[in-house]
Amino acid sequence: AASGFNAIEDAQALRKAMKGLGTDEDAIIRVLAYRSTAQRQEIRTAYKTTIGRGGRDQGNYLDDGLVKQDAKDLYDAGEKRWGTDEVKFLTILCSRNRNHLLHVFDEYKRISKKDIEQSIKSETSGSFEDALLAIVKCMRNKSAYFAERLYKSMKGLGTDDSTLIRVMVSRAEIDMLDIRENFKRLYGKSLYSFIKGDTSGDYRKVLLALCGGDD
Repeated sequence: AASGFNAIEDAQALRKAMKGLGTDEDAIIRVLAYRSTAQRQEIRTAYKTTIGRGGRDQGNYLDDGLVKQDAKDLYDAGEKRWGTDEVKFLTILCSRNRNHLLHVFDEYKRISKKDIEQSIKSETSGSFEDALLAIVKCMRNKSAYFAERLYKSMKGLGTDDSTLIRVMVSRAEIDMLDIRENFKRLYGKSLYSFIKGDTSGDYRKVLLALCGGDD
């Protein structure tokens, strides 16, 4: 518990985030994106015991039958009738391991003839769309997802300081090199130079220190 991880609190945060029509993107991202597969399994179990919902416990291995079933469930809950089965969508996305989900996304594309991201963008909106896209992007390439969040927090008018500092602090010890690599690949400029051009003073010094070197 040194990392401040608590499966039951996370399950409750998920439930709170999924209540009502809108969803709280950040709560869902906090719960899912920063957790390991083992932790997500615990969350799923806590979700089941505290909220009485949750899918079958399949452990971390790949089950072809379940991949097909999940893809079909996502398709039925999504492409066919968006907005009616958000919990099913999120339950699958937060209770399956990454390897499994990547296969589910491939199978989804085979069934629906489009990427799951395309479906999400065309069929949903607002914070629910943001949350679903965030989860899918995180599964596909977590470092690229955080690079994109950093880019969006700085480009355009004003800087979204809370997102910028939160991502920089939370990822500094974990995968900052991968994030920097993806940032350069996606935007053609180093994260370091982007931060330097967008911030100032002590704030800039702190962010550059968290970033590490220039690429």
